[in-house]
Amino acid sequence: MSDTSPPVLDVWCELQCPDCRTALEDLHALRARYGDRLEIRLRHFPLEKHKHSFAAAQAAEEATEQGQGWPYVEAVLARVEELDAEGEALLIDVARGLGLDAEEFDTALIDGRHILIVDADQAEGKAIGVTGTPTYVIDGQRLDGGKSQEGLRERIEEIVDRLLAAES
Repeated sequence: MSDTSPPVLDVWCELQCPDCRTALEDLHALRARYGDRLEIRLRHFPLEKHKHSFAAAQAAEEATEQGQGWPYVEAVLARVEELDAEGEALLIDVARGLGLDAEEFDTALIDGRHILIVDADQAEGKAIGVTGTPTYVIDGQRLDGGKSQEGLRERIEEIVDRLLAAES
């Protein structure tokens, strides 16, 4: 890590996961505390048990390409119960609601232009031992929030504080 780069928190997430929606509260708190001194990166880990999670991950990549990645992720997670019933129609509806190019979302889901990004994230997650979501990785440490998120934000803050102190 160079002196100008902030610490990176990778968040292995699945957009059909209620626990990932709950984790947003911690991510908001981390953003409020650290601002641009901490980079929070979304990493995709669609779970087979959720039939629309792979499409949702691709849609999140399209939203990122259109400049609204995190707002889109949060909007989809806010409607996680609806995603099972509505599928791709919900993904496109969320895009439309954020003022994004919904037709481009539809096309992206059909042509699969973001599949490689999602596949790469999922493969990397499996390689480092991610088994569920949310899972956090910071400074080489994997913190699994799939069973319980209790104490994870505090642990992340300890690591970030140590990394930031070492930089100064």
